[in-house]
Amino acid sequence: MSHDFIDTIENRTYDEIQVGDSASLTRTLRPEDIQMFAIISGDMNPTHVDPEYARSSQFREVVGHGMWGAMLFSNILGTQFPGPGTVYVDQNLHFDRVVRIGDTLTATITCQRKFDHNHHILFDCRCANQEGELVISGTAEVIAPVEKIKRMKVALPEIKLSATKTARYEHLLEITAGLAPIPMAVVHPCDAESLKGALLARDRGLIDPTLVGPEKRIRALAEELGLNLYGCQFLDVPHSHAAAESGVALAREGLVEALMKGSLHTDELMSEVVDKATGLRTDRRISHVFLMDVPTYPRPLMITDAAVNVAPDLPTKVDIVQNAIDLAHMLKIPEPKVALLAAVETVNAKMPATLDAAALCKMADRGQIEGGILDGPLAFDNAISVVAARTKGIKSAVAGQADILLVPDIESGNMLAKQLEYLADALAAGIVLGARVPIVLTSRADSAQTRTASTAIAVVMAHCKRGTCK
Repeated sequence: MSHDFIDTIENRTYDEIQVGDSASLTRTLRPEDIQMFAIISGDMNPTHVDPEYARSSQFREVVGHGMWGAMLFSNILGTQFPGPGTVYVDQNLHFDRVVRIGDTLTATITCQRKFDHNHHILFDCRCANQEGELVISGTAEVIAPVEKIKRMKVALPEIKLSATKTARYEHLLEITAGLAPIPMAVVHPCDAESLKGALLARDRGLIDPTLVGPEKRIRALAEELGLNLYGCQFLDVPHSHAAAESGVALAREGLVEALMKGSLHTDELMSEVVDKATGLRTDRRISHVFLMDVPTYPRPLMITDAAVNVAPDLPTKVDIVQNAIDLAHMLKIPEPKVALLAAVETVNAKMPATLDAAALCKMADRGQIEGGILDGPLAFDNAISVVAARTKGIKSAVAGQADILLVPDIESGNMLAKQLEYLADALAAGIVLGARVPIVLTSRADSAQTRTASTAIAVVMAHCKRGTCK
């Protein structure tokens, strides 16, 4: 019988226990139990944690650690029988069967013998599965408490398992499965992370890079870092401004299908991109999207615009939203839910973000924004938490399950994205939309992996423009 629902923890003293008394505990083995035990113990035996290896093992599937079942005995001894004050002296165990995922074990300990001179108790330990088959057997000897102890259970931190950032990064790259590499101009890759990012994207089969910048400087950096420049073309220009101009020209002439920002300033590249005469403008305003994988959120989350438009007016927000919706469609999100963020959930004439949100919703109703479901104004908590929305009585198809967050301005968007990245361990990929070609626009502080993740989005966009998306 499990005692997890009881708020207090109370022992049975040596004098209260009689030979033949027993206590039991039942648990079902879940995949996360195996993972958690492996993390805590450091036992990464592939029999327990590697499904591919396990299929070729004698058990043909992942099985639990033997000591996971043995912990049930420790649980009983330490928490209920005898309980607080118990000191382990000895434990002997025999493992009769493996425990598979979904097996339900019932561990039972029975008082076998008492030793009055030192208050030791010898317990018989038996653990059976749901079929009644013996899984673990043995004995445990403990020093039993002699004083009564009753205390409130200590509240322990909640532990949630989430995929590592590396695993989430690999999952993001899966969106490019089956897509051929695209030609990409990497503009001024003159620091370690920007050059590594371009070469990592090359190595992952995402791009055929043209490195635009001072060739001698780039080659010297590659040699210093031990990087191989195979497969890279060069466009040798003397400095970052010339690199921005030349990279944009390559895209305008159709020689590359995407751009990646290197170690130059964002405004240096974007000023060339938005140039009316020689840039990459379309009939849409240019905007930026952070695509974020947040461990505590059940779906990809887009934040826009946090990098290009400083204080967008209503017409600009229309294009920002439509750009994000179009990207969501390319990423196989057929009808994305767009939350229009503000500080409150009601329209307030003194808060322009709420007025814009109301106008955008009506524009969507009239077909001026297409392909998504819009709602706002919504505060951030209501946009991403169903519980928060219900608590405030908000009935909405968007609240609590937003795919896209439209932020009021660049400051709020930038802070929100970086808070999620640095405080919530989110994986962030950044892309510029609304230009003739996708532009990988990342911070100079971003890692090579972040740059490669962003490149994956550009690859999908380029193939959709070709008509070759999967």
